[in-house]
Amino acid sequence: MVPEHLHLLTILLLLPLAGAFVIGVCPGSWSRRLAIYLTSAMVFVCAAAATGFHPGQVGMQFSEQISWIRAPLPVDYHVGVDGLSLCLVALTSIVTFASVLASKNVGENRPRLYYSLLMLLTASITGVFVSQDLIQFFVLYELELVPMYFLIAIWGGPRRDYAAMKFLIYTFFGGIFMLAALLYLYYQLGLLGAGYQTFDMVKLATCSPMLGKVVQLVACLGFMLAFMIKLPSFPFHTWLPDAHVEAPTPVSMILASLLLKMGAYGLVRICLGFFPDAIVGLGTGLMALGAFNIVWAAIACLVQDDMKRVIAFSSVSHMGFVTLGIGSLSAAGLNGAIFQMISHGFISAALFFLVGTVYDRCHTRKISEIGGGLARQMPAIFYFWLLASLANLGLPALSGFVAEATVFYGAFTSPMAEIASQSAFVHTVIVVAATGIIMTAAYMLWLLKRLFYGPELDKWSGHLSGMKAWEVVVASVLCLFVVGLGVYPRALTDRYTPLADRMAQDAASHLTLGMRSYTID
Repeated sequence: MVPEHLHLLTILLLLPLAGAFVIGVCPGSWSRRLAIYLTSAMVFVCAAAATGFHPGQVGMQFSEQISWIRAPLPVDYHVGVDGLSLCLVALTSIVTFASVLASKNVGENRPRLYYSLLMLLTASITGVFVSQDLIQFFVLYELELVPMYFLIAIWGGPRRDYAAMKFLIYTFFGGIFMLAALLYLYYQLGLLGAGYQTFDMVKLATCSPMLGKVVQLVACLGFMLAFMIKLPSFPFHTWLPDAHVEAPTPVSMILASLLLKMGAYGLVRICLGFFPDAIVGLGTGLMALGAFNIVWAAIACLVQDDMKRVIAFSSVSHMGFVTLGIGSLSAAGLNGAIFQMISHGFISAALFFLVGTVYDRCHTRKISEIGGGLARQMPAIFYFWLLASLANLGLPALSGFVAEATVFYGAFTSPMAEIASQSAFVHTVIVVAATGIIMTAAYMLWLLKRLFYGPELDKWSGHLSGMKAWEVVVASVLCLFVVGLGVYPRALTDRYTPLADRMAQDAASHLTLGMRSYTID
């Protein structure tokens, strides 16, 4: 067991922060090597934290708190992890390591700037998942805008300026609402008494439910809007396909695997954890929105001719399962939503990386231009594509199946489905969402057919190469977790289930105490 006094979380934050500076001042030829060393160190530190973590414990572990600012607002440096945070930090470390390995071609242009921004982005994402002070959470949540904007705007495709600016505007707009909600919450807590005003997220989980239903609803909606934009959810999703199409492959991997999870994490940690009364009232709406995202984005995938846009809309669809699970307010639904965050992180990273391998060889992302037959010359890429695609459509024994099956079970056992006035609506939502699974199978298998099956075209004969060693390593690392979590999901669930069960019980108790039909007093 690893003792908590080793400051592992601070080390996890300082490694990429210090790395961004060191890479920026070192010779460019060192940049990639340093980035690999730093991300490898993050993986080992995260493994040490996982070894010392106590799965049956609900509260924060490895906590560190230092008084930072006292006026005009009390802000602390406060970090800690529970099962949910630990799983997301592990995902961040592994995907970032894979993304650095995948940057072999991209990072050759201005390597010091590229890898420095990549490390700064990693520090921001990691900080969001370990922060236990709400101001610190907000600052790190917004900090990722800077490196991500430049990573797209400098190394992106032909429409990179448009995509980067659209990403910046959408997410910055959400940040404004989060800041307003944060300050509003702090002010309302002051009305309860001076001792209640705090930005400590552990204390806020206890104090915020004491507020009135209207106050909770207003604050919850402010946070929720910011998180829904980042998730992204309809109608705030349009920035995502453009950002994915223009971003270089390693940045797309981080964008799909990690940035979207910041929104999902916020929904669980803040909206569900701080405002149970509001979530009870918004639960059926969240389930309906999740079902709509699942189906609508899956339909959008069927009409795309760009490989990246297919996987981008697929991400919107699969994040709908997270919304559906959270809105169900059941222990199983919340467990499934959290598992989906991690599972989709590995699957989407693998798919975007594999899109990049095909693009590097064919120099086009247009499915109609590729024309099929690639499996004959690129069998290894085809096998990895097949595995990732089957995981994305939810084949049993792969991680995607565990997540989706648990979410649907949680939706069917939702306490809201037991309320006579809402039962029919909830069951209709579940049936609609289930059609998304059929459409996912349709667009993923159709994509495979159009890329790899059929006769080999003359224009590709003798021009396509197999996978390089570093490409095999990246794809293998990501697919290993896809298979491993599908075969043995308890590697994740044992760590966050106590937290998910407690949150679901809290929500159910508020539902039982007269909130079956939510009204504003």
